[in-house]
Amino acid sequence: MKVPFTKMHGLGNNYIYIDLFQVELKEEGIPDLARKVSDIHTGIGSDGLILIHPSEVADVGMRIFNKDGSEAKSCGNGLRCVAKYAFEHDIVNQNRFKIETRANIVEAKVLADSGAVREITVNMGEPVLKRSLIPMTGNDTPEVVAERFDAADSVLELTAVSMGNPHAVFFVEDIDKAPLYELGPVIESDARFPDGVNVEFIEVVSPKELNFRVWERGSGVTQACGTGACAAVVAAVLNGKVARGNAFTVHLAGGDLRIEWSKDGNVWMTGGAEVIAAGEFYYDQVRTG
Repeated sequence: MKVPFTKMHGLGNNYIYIDLFQVELKEEGIPDLARKVSDIHTGIGSDGLILIHPSEVADVGMRIFNKDGSEAKSCGNGLRCVAKYAFEHDIVNQNRFKIETRANIVEAKVLADSGAVREITVNMGEPVLKRSLIPMTGNDTPEVVAERFDAADSVLELTAVSMGNPHAVFFVEDIDKAPLYELGPVIESDARFPDGVNVEFIEVVSPKELNFRVWERGSGVTQACGTGACAAVVAAVLNGKVARGNAFTVHLAGGDLRIEWSKDGNVWMTGGAEVIAAGEFYYDQVRTG
């Protein structure tokens, strides 16, 4: 069967997007489809699969599947891409609308020029800091900030934040020397994180500027992670390295995001999204509707 798709990226964090307003997928085949489209050798090649679907509680919904077939609850770069797609394909008809994820419902605002979306701002909601809700094992605490964390032969200081997805944030002096490949997979599967965890290394460049690198749960090293960039700013504030309420530029491998943890508790993310390609993927577990 031919499955119509669009490949999009936010700062290089790229996914295959399937419009379920146009196509009906069998639920049991979705993890396998995610693995197949993500494969760079025998599929299209991507960081995973995102489904754009009708929602009963928002203007549009999205589901995120990592390249290993596991399902994530949210994706900041994916949210911006879904917002762009929904606006440009007339799924929504206003420049401010709501998107449902498995984590929560977020508000998106698009800046468009002649119908083409140039920039998207998303209210990512309030960060989750309580240990048991991240989730992380151990005696429950309101926050996990600068906590000793042994991984392999390294002794680190962990700050844990959930932005719909769990994040383990570590600060380094030089982002180019961050042990991303050495410790990323070790920490991702550490038993202290029962649902796994995204791993971020952060360098504070200035009071309003951070360098950022990420190992994503289920996908490995990626060019960008929107929820991770939000978690990085929250972690930097919690550790007293920067002041809350400022708008920060977060330098990811794929480009920059503007992030603000506002006084009202919400984290705001602003950045772009781009279409790479569109076409048809041949797969035998789908029927068109």
